[in-house]
Amino acid sequence: MTARELGIALLGAMAFALPPSAFAQNTNGKNLYTQRCAVCHGADIKGTGPLARKSNPPTPDLTTAAFKKRLESYPGVIVSSVILRPNGDLIPRTLKENGVKIAPHSWTVQDFRDLNKYMGDVISESR
Repeated sequence: MTARELGIALLGAMAFALPPSAFAQNTNGKNLYTQRCAVCHGADIKGTGPLARKSNPPTPDLTTAAFKKRLESYPGVIVSSVILRPNGDLIPRTLKENGVKIAPHSWTVQDFRDLNKYMGDVISESR
């Protein structure tokens, strides 16, 4: 494991060291997801966004039992690793090729926590 990968893993783990408030989870997590993730993953987190089939490989359905288990087993690590190292160049390339601009964001530990919680809640509701 490289120093960068270890840093990402530690940041993700730190994101869940303190319990966040329910209000922040719902509002901030939903806003982050809607503004930064839904273009590919869709509002339902099932890989139904407008760019879902334009990436190679296509955007996955995140409501599967396997992904839910990964989200629960490695809280924050999955979300933060994708955000901080967006699957090589897949995410930036897909956005660029389709003329989609998403403003840079300075991620905080609370943001990772809220986004992870929001996604977990949506996945639980979809089952």
